[in-house]
Amino acid sequence: MSTLKITFKNKEGWDLKGSIELPENRTPHNFVLFAHCFTCNKNFLAVKNISNALIAKGFGVLRFDFTGLGESEGEFEDSNFSGNVEDLIAAAAYLEENYKAPSLLIGHSLGGAAVLFASKLLQSVTAVATIGAPSNIGHIKHLLKDDLAEIQKKGESAVNIGGRNFNIKKQFLDDLESKDLKEIVSNLDKSLLILHSPQDTIVSIKNAEEIYVAAKHPKSFISLNGADHLLTNKLDSSYAGDIIGSWAFRYVDIPVPSKLKTSLDVVAHLGPEGFTTQIKAGKHTLIADEPEHVGGNDFGPNPYEFVSAGLAACTSMTIQMYAKRKGWTVDSVDTRVNYGKEYAVDCEKCEEDGAKIDTFKRELIIKGELDEKQRNRLLEIAIKCPVHKTLHTETQIVTSLVDSK
Repeated sequence: MSTLKITFKNKEGWDLKGSIELPENRTPHNFVLFAHCFTCNKNFLAVKNISNALIAKGFGVLRFDFTGLGESEGEFEDSNFSGNVEDLIAAAAYLEENYKAPSLLIGHSLGGAAVLFASKLLQSVTAVATIGAPSNIGHIKHLLKDDLAEIQKKGESAVNIGGRNFNIKKQFLDDLESKDLKEIVSNLDKSLLILHSPQDTIVSIKNAEEIYVAAKHPKSFISLNGADHLLTNKLDSSYAGDIIGSWAFRYVDIPVPSKLKTSLDVVAHLGPEGFTTQIKAGKHTLIADEPEHVGGNDFGPNPYEFVSAGLAACTSMTIQMYAKRKGWTVDSVDTRVNYGKEYAVDCEKCEEDGAKIDTFKRELIIKGELDEKQRNRLLEIAIKCPVHKTLHTETQIVTSLVDSK
């Protein structure tokens, strides 16, 4: 997994900080936009665990801090729910401009309500998942019940949420009152997954039922039995991420490599961009690429590394096969191979073409109950491996153009 720190501006011009996480050795097939819970941030443990599970399934994930939270600019006390939705729209625009528009939105707690509203404004989104989301965003008042009178009277109040102090203004509550989440859900034209814990003491399981009843199909519900509202147990948050990733495969577009029909043993397919090459060898799939410094993505070995790998594998197999036939005990064979071009001889005209030849350097580490004579014999056998012979003798390559089918 690779992580990139990013900055993008929201509607008000504030710099919002986020992280884009990409799977190793492949281009993400889809991008996910994650909305954290009320007063949380992008680095909240549950957010990271859910993201990691999705990345393992080939998704790219953008998680960011809402205005006034975490590393993002702005004042939390001047923000509201509508502002959170606008922040999501700005994050989606950043993804579309720099990577690919998000197809999956995930929201935790009040972030779940925010992604439901945002999804109505994002055509690229085909699937939405909520975790512990309230069915009525005015539910946030439940967290402020001891401070509501003071907020209504003074227009604002410092409140303690989850052990941290936040300043809440009346406009935040007024904005919540103006939003009808059930109406949004009932008209949602996206696939919906609702995850909720029956033991959630912050947002009761009744909320999940109300969202589910209000939503149209396709809709699904997963019980996070035993989990708390913030999914503080890593097993719970990782499970949620794994479930969301598996569910989403049915509702997002996963590119399927075209099946190439051929009588040949190996097929290498390269598209119009870059050097990342999909290889099918028999029943197996591999990836070849070039290093970044020559314009590749370094998602896989380069072609010469594959040749070196073939020589190394064949050498180890040949040695072990010979040892078994002889009844010798060989616990393991490690073959190290390095490829390069070196001067054929100490030459005076080294600048001339042909002065250098392809050179494979090979080192053997053979472990087992072997005497010196046996070890030397295995060294001789290494030179007789089939790939070694192929590389050491003259070969021919017959190339032809065929029609694509």
